[in-house]
Amino acid sequence: MGRRRWLLAAGASLLSACSTPVAPPPSPPPAEQRRVVRPPRIGVALGGGAARGFAHIGVLQVLEEQGIRPDLVVGTSAGSVVGALYASGKTPTELATMAMSMDESSITDWVFPSRSLLKGEALARFVRTHTGGKLIDAMRMPLGIVATDLQTGQPILFRKGDVGTAVRASSAVPAVFEPVRINGREYIDGGAVSPVPVRFARQMGAEVVIAVDISAIPEGMPTKGPIDILLQTYNIMGHAISQFELQDADVVMRPKLEGIGSAEFSARRLSILAGREAALMVMPQLKERIAARTR
Repeated sequence: MGRRRWLLAAGASLLSACSTPVAPPPSPPPAEQRRVVRPPRIGVALGGGAARGFAHIGVLQVLEEQGIRPDLVVGTSAGSVVGALYASGKTPTELATMAMSMDESSITDWVFPSRSLLKGEALARFVRTHTGGKLIDAMRMPLGIVATDLQTGQPILFRKGDVGTAVRASSAVPAVFEPVRINGREYIDGGAVSPVPVRFARQMGAEVVIAVDISAIPEGMPTKGPIDILLQTYNIMGHAISQFELQDADVVMRPKLEGIGSAEFSARRLSILAGREAALMVMPQLKERIAARTR
């Protein structure tokens, strides 16, 4: 009998121990206390400068080599050509290969005597072909193309429509390319009002803006003919205008293009290298800006 009582007492003790409440695991912190790291939206503003625009390719090469992937791109004139090709999905390596094998005649369609020397449809056709015929709003990356309304002098940002026509309008340097008629209005080169489209990168949602300025005046560059003189004059004007807009950029890259004229397509390799050097020079500053805007 004593043994039976002892067993009952032991069983009761075990049951009592099992019923002791156990502290629940700590609950996760409220959602508002969890810190989600979000990198800033990075926009690249590619400026105008005719044949000097090959420098943009070198900049894009370095950005991707450093693990910096732009979220959007906006371009003026030569910058719109490179920007459109990049936004369509072309890698910087592919852009460099295309640049080195490019035949200048593929974007040249003379119409002189007329309102200009070149029509510009060859350039539009080149861009359409190499972007796969995508519309601006169907690109892999958000794309903006800046042109100038010839009647009002106001800039316009093309965010949809035919990419070839928009690039042609953005690149229509007066007297070199014909003005482009779109929806009843004529447009010329975006460099007339926004040589480096920083404000439009902001407008498209960029929190960190990388501006690439290829309008620096090439001191001592000989002007061999009327086209050289015209482009150099336009370049001087664009350089002066761009200084105000560049103040709103987080980082400004200025490729050293001394001795390379706006019509000098033969210097494309040197231009690409100049773009690379300019990007590498400010890379520490760019990474600091990105880190500061990451939250």
